[in-house]
Amino acid sequence: MRKIPNHGTLRMTKVAYPLGLCLGLFIYVVYIKWHRASATQAFFTIAGAASGARWGQQARNSLGSAIRGHEVFYGIMFDAGSTGTRVHVFQFAQPPGETPTLTHETFKALKPGLSAYADDVEKSAQGIQELLDVAKQEIPFDFWKVTPLVLKATAGLRLLPGEKAHKLLQKVKEVFKASPFLVGDDCVSIMNGTDEGVSAWITVNFLTGSLKTPGRSSVGMLDLGGGSTQITFLPRVEGTLQASPPGHLTALQMFNRTYKLYSYSYLGLGLMSARLAILGGVEGKPVKDGKDLVSPCLSPSFKGEWEHAEITYRISGQKAGSLYELCASRVSEVLRNKVHRTEEVKHVDFYAFSYYYDLAASVGLIDAEKGGSLVVGDFEIAAKYVCRTLETQPHSSPFVCMDLTYITLLLQEFGFPRDKVLKLTRKIDNVETSWALGAIFHYIDSLNREKSPALK
Repeated sequence: MRKIPNHGTLRMTKVAYPLGLCLGLFIYVVYIKWHRASATQAFFTIAGAASGARWGQQARNSLGSAIRGHEVFYGIMFDAGSTGTRVHVFQFAQPPGETPTLTHETFKALKPGLSAYADDVEKSAQGIQELLDVAKQEIPFDFWKVTPLVLKATAGLRLLPGEKAHKLLQKVKEVFKASPFLVGDDCVSIMNGTDEGVSAWITVNFLTGSLKTPGRSSVGMLDLGGGSTQITFLPRVEGTLQASPPGHLTALQMFNRTYKLYSYSYLGLGLMSARLAILGGVEGKPVKDGKDLVSPCLSPSFKGEWEHAEITYRISGQKAGSLYELCASRVSEVLRNKVHRTEEVKHVDFYAFSYYYDLAASVGLIDAEKGGSLVVGDFEIAAKYVCRTLETQPHSSPFVCMDLTYITLLLQEFGFPRDKVLKLTRKIDNVETSWALGAIFHYIDSLNREKSPALK
């Protein structure tokens, strides 16, 4: 039997208590102190995840001066995109002296996007609450009050008139304030397009190990959403930096390093907005007199309706010659002088997400579940094949010729040669490749630099 050291006898009014009771009380006191210390450290860690929020003086006073120990903490990020609202519930662990590690993610998406409720903001609350319930199920009760809750809206709300977007965000904020989670004054906001691209770049480079391994080559990021498209990479050639137009370069501090990134978000060139432009429509404006939008990118015999941003359009194809050639000509008109081309993209490894993935999977270029790699020219081959078949027979999606042709020419405008390999994936190490994870990491790193002047 292991000998238990004698630390004296606990006495109260000169009454001696049994050894078993003493040990029980000792263990209970240790547990209470440990639990309180852990809660304080966890609160310090995750309160910093919502950078810039004002949590109140009482909360500030309870924060520790540094992150100590191997802590578990959570963060909730809502991605309010143009076609859907998604919640990411992240669980992290942070070993002493190391960067945080993602240990688990829960993801759920709902359609339509938040912008679809622009004229009836009350209806938006139901979906937000449903996603909040997901977070409640995934996060232990004891962590609710110290888990930051943030919503970032992207292109869908950026395209709305300012007053409508403001009312939607205010409604979401009301729902957030009524939740049991930690919310700040800036818990909901519209995300800058460049920040969206940079955060997605952080995500993919963290998951591929580039940010953890100094000197390892980083990878580029291509994202094609409904309302906007982003391209972000770390230039290695001085000429790229010198030739970049204003607004295409941004500085990023992460993990005690500074990165000068090439990053730009093209509002209006997301797939859904591009469809409308190719059809000849104008964002947010119904067609006068209910006339059809006619396009050479649709099957000649097609007639139907398409809803975009709560407006229903009547659309139809037109009889003509080669569908692909005519469609490519129209797409070229839409893209003309709108995209900056860089030579360096030829030499950087790129991951492509969102509609790049969806379109490639829909025509069998990659596995629908696992993703895969392809060359840029594969999109062109698929586009020509599908457009040719549409000339004589219908397809399950009337837009497949248009969408594939658009992606083909968009990548060429960026400067990608036809033999350039792209990696298409929804997940890396079973983690969604969205900007949400990168945004959380950026918040945590910013907090660390604020608390540790040596890291600035």
